[in-house]
Amino acid sequence: MALSVGTTAPAFTAKDTDGNTVSLSDFAGKTVVLYFYPKDDTPGCTKEAQSFRDSYPEFQGKDMVVLGVSMDDEASHKKFTEKYGLPFQLVADTDGAITKAYDVDGGGYAKRVTFIIDGSGKIVHVFNTVKTDTHAQDVLAAVGA
Repeated sequence: MALSVGTTAPAFTAKDTDGNTVSLSDFAGKTVVLYFYPKDDTPGCTKEAQSFRDSYPEFQGKDMVVLGVSMDDEASHKKFTEKYGLPFQLVADTDGAITKAYDVDGGGYAKRVTFIIDGSGKIVHVFNTVKTDTHAQDVLAAVGA
């Protein structure tokens, strides 16, 4: 069962699409949409990523950060990002540490779960059920954007 609302979001540090180090603490004071997905460039994951891509200006306008997390490596993330023009960071959780910390391990892949984390690091919303093609709009609606 994924972490629940009111829980402090587990800290993490990992590499992003471009091999840069990214930590949750980098975004202190901002709302973070941390979405876990099973695998780069698969039908559902592509729809979900495109949903965030297409709504990305709305997230930026609300000073919100979007981070996608899967257990794929940086090279896979890079190909996926370039193929679909994704404007947000993907986090490479190759050892599954982040996936386990958020309790979304599906046995070798991340379950499709999204967390909204407020500026103080608390989880304020959890999406355990995701409709991939409208997910970004569902997230925006949940935060009143």
